[in-house]
Amino acid sequence: MNPLDGWTQGSHTFDGVTHGTYRKGTGPGVIVIHEIPGISRPVIKFAEEIVDAGFTVVMPHLFGKPDVRVNLATVASAVRKVCVSNEFVTLHSGKTAPIADWLRSLAREVHGELGGPGVGALGMCMTGGFALGMMVDPSVAAPVLCQPSAPFAVTPALGRDLGLSPADLATVKQRAANGCPVLGTRFTSDPAVGKRFDVLTRELGENFIKVEMPGIKHATTTLHRQQKAVDAILDFLATQLKR
Repeated sequence: MNPLDGWTQGSHTFDGVTHGTYRKGTGPGVIVIHEIPGISRPVIKFAEEIVDAGFTVVMPHLFGKPDVRVNLATVASAVRKVCVSNEFVTLHSGKTAPIADWLRSLAREVHGELGGPGVGALGMCMTGGFALGMMVDPSVAAPVLCQPSAPFAVTPALGRDLGLSPADLATVKQRAANGCPVLGTRFTSDPAVGKRFDVLTRELGENFIKVEMPGIKHATTTLHRQQKAVDAILDFLATQLKR
């Protein structure tokens, strides 16, 4: 059985760029941005949990194949593709990935249809920081960063970088100060996250809510799923979006 059965396929186009989408549920909108290597079964299972909690989930399909298997070959293939794509920023500091503009447009569309205080934006792994880039748009009211890992932490400087331009970082800080908190989840010894949680704490202060688990594992809501992280995310989405 295809785990995407029951999800409605669609697409979204912005500035000449089109990506497919998968949608399911009712209630406030939450955009779930899949991790490498794509919309895998663990990602779908987590998205179903959000649906069951009373939300409309929209999953953009940015790379990889739907229902992709998670193994070394599919991960390596996805990494090669995103590293050469103009839509993503994986090895540069102080830049917002161009895909953020497309994701902001999707957030505006979903919010315009569903209403409410805004939509949730949840990224994971390489896409973890994309929720910050989306937060620049006022349609995003609940940004969630699951183990943000881009740009890839191959140097100490890149490991501290939030994947935002200076202008976008200033907007994120202002929005957080005005009452839009940011939730982040990670394993405390995950090298892929680098020092980003320290930087987010410095830049956002008490408006950065940390959910941390001990260990060196990585995927807090999928392959290495932690109930503590999932519960915190669902509570955060409800608090921010069901008002």
